[in-house]
Amino acid sequence: MSVTVVGSLNEDVLVAVDRLPGRGETVVARAATAAPGGKGANQAAAAGLLGPGVHMVGRVGEDAAGHRQLAALAASRVNVGRVLRTAGAPTGSATIPVEEGSGENLIVVVPGANGRLTPEDVDVASVREARVLLLQLEVPMAAVEAAARIATGTVVLTPAPPQPLPAGLLGRVDVLVPNEHELVELAGAGPGDRSPAELAELARRVTPGAVVVTLGARGALVVPSDGGPVVLQAPPPVVAVDTTGAGDCFCGALGQALASGAGLPDAVRHAVAAAALSTTGPGARGALPDEDAVRALLPRVPEATASAELRFTGRGTGHSPIRSVNRRGGTP
Repeated sequence: MSVTVVGSLNEDVLVAVDRLPGRGETVVARAATAAPGGKGANQAAAAGLLGPGVHMVGRVGEDAAGHRQLAALAASRVNVGRVLRTAGAPTGSATIPVEEGSGENLIVVVPGANGRLTPEDVDVASVREARVLLLQLEVPMAAVEAAARIATGTVVLTPAPPQPLPAGLLGRVDVLVPNEHELVELAGAGPGDRSPAELAELARRVTPGAVVVTLGARGALVVPSDGGPVVLQAPPPVVAVDTTGAGDCFCGALGQALASGAGLPDAVRHAVAAAALSTTGPGARGALPDEDAVRALLPRVPEATASAELRFTGRGTGHSPIRSVNRRGGTP
């Protein structure tokens, strides 16, 4: 197996609005549509469409929504044998207003069965034997920590929704993938525009390991763990319809690329192309690309830019440079 995802499965309700509401404001929506979602399931679906050997570990309710989530993942070539039905809890849900024109969104999540995932649930072969393990924080922290602890492959963590990360968990993460807002919160910094150098410094406050900061339309910032140059990877030009789930597509594509043996900068280049394509349709999975579509777009991805002043002196971190997918078992 190449990629295993431990995380959430939700039913999304996408609400089309002319503009996103402010605090205390009411806006009238144009339409509402139900669609499969959840950060974990979105990442698994993206990875499944890009390559074989993807497994999902999580929980859904004993309801119609749960059946729909499992069917949607199976249609994306994801093995759902370790997604458990949960009595007495509904399948998780998310309400997502999406601004027409810009594609920007807000997300409100009700965890439901996702909140019942236990450390025992994740102690399975598909977690232990995965070449890449993708984690997020829409399931209980104890389950996330347990999965990272037993993994033998590369561990990739999306710290969303942001919350304090236990030192023991960070010590087992090979690649941390926050967006800019999550990075600022994790680093305890204030709001404001920041240069790549400043973002890299914030990343170093959080962990000495590898960090990939997703920056939306600006692409992604790669902060390596081996003292190499920080690299800014811009995305290819696309016409965005809906940015919902673009970060999840990025992580799914990153996981598949790492599992195939790509180094971190090349994996990020691949993930930026996939995420850009994912914004060209509605919903978190409305435009997830396959591998052929990503490869066709790669020639239009700008070359990454690196700056000498963004170099860091290597430190003993317990992390290896991400040039292979298995930090414990050697290069595949």
